[in-house]
Amino acid sequence: MNIWIAIGVTALGCYAVKLTGLLVPAGVLERPLVRRLAALLPVALLAALTAQQTFADGRTLVLDARAVGLAAAAVALVLRAPFLVVVGAAVVVTAGVRALGG
Repeated sequence: MNIWIAIGVTALGCYAVKLTGLLVPAGVLERPLVRRLAALLPVALLAALTAQQTFADGRTLVLDARAVGLAAAAVALVLRAPFLVVVGAAVVVTAGVRALGG
């Protein structure tokens, strides 16, 4: 029964957040600060998610093949490679390091 309470609370929370966004006056959304935050917030969240998934395993900090793959992706980005090449480089390098026992 507890899982259904959690699902219900989550659904109501999502609805409340959506409703709050719809109730914000348009003038507030046109402010330069709000526009800047709206542009930068997804980038910051994605960077935090990438860091957490790369360098954490539960509650411990790890450096393994994922970190090497992320470094390969960073190098590909610096070289201005297309997005698919960046992702492919990260995948190939991570798989290679894991295959070698790293």
